[in-house]
Amino acid sequence: MKINTKQIKTTSIEILETMVGACLMAMATSLFLLPNQLSSGGVAGIATIFYYFLEIPMGATILAFNIPLFLFSAYKLGKMFLVKSMIGTVSFSLFIEIFENITPLTQDRFLACIYGGIIIGLGTAIILKANSSTGGSDLVSMLVKEYRPEIRMSNVIIIIDTVIVALNVVFFKEIEVGLYSALAIYLMGKMIDIIFEGIYFTKLVIIISDRSQEIAEKIGERVRKGTTGLYGKGMYTNENKVVLICAASRGDVARVKYTAKSIDANSFIIIANAREVVGLGFKK
Repeated sequence: MKINTKQIKTTSIEILETMVGACLMAMATSLFLLPNQLSSGGVAGIATIFYYFLEIPMGATILAFNIPLFLFSAYKLGKMFLVKSMIGTVSFSLFIEIFENITPLTQDRFLACIYGGIIIGLGTAIILKANSSTGGSDLVSMLVKEYRPEIRMSNVIIIIDTVIVALNVVFFKEIEVGLYSALAIYLMGKMIDIIFEGIYFTKLVIIISDRSQEIAEKIGERVRKGTTGLYGKGMYTNENKVVLICAASRGDVARVKYTAKSIDANSFIIIANAREVVGLGFKK
């Protein structure tokens, strides 16, 4: 049987990324969130309750809750995903046990929710990029998606995390626990967005002018940016025009705008945010 070395290398890298992500998640949980009774939702949120009220180690609770999920997901989500997810969950549990022996980095809940949310979001994003999981609410959402494709995964995760954070508030009898936990979950989500979509926000410049051809040429010469012309019609003037669209970095926007205005002072310019641009000259 021929061994696919490329596939082995890819899988090995994904397993390593899963373990790195699990390490970061455990660090955030043990050194920031758990000592301050905060929750990031999911099984970790349930484990926080068990840790404080039943004195059950957090790692053991995470494993116990995830085992049934793995059994249910083995058939639907594929063997390789299951293997990587099991590695992620076991690594997460073991790293939590290791980091629990280290003195928490802060007892300030505000700082804990900020840094805990950011670091756990970074770890989660690394794991998701490796097409893996550490179990919990994201694994439940994937299972729900398999059986009910019309249901959005994000909605399932939000519902589960909201219920678990509410349980934390009930058990700890502190509304601040819920407020800070919600902030940590929000930061976790934003960090995942940054990792997946990048931090290099691009601007989209839309130029409407009677001298579109000349403006497009000058932008290419001076700014080294390409433009795309779309045929449009001004509904107020009832005139046909070529609308220029140019994707530019923040540093190039001013030069694009100046170039257009220097050629046609009456040009109509719209500058909008483009969350992500993929292609030549941008992210590949």
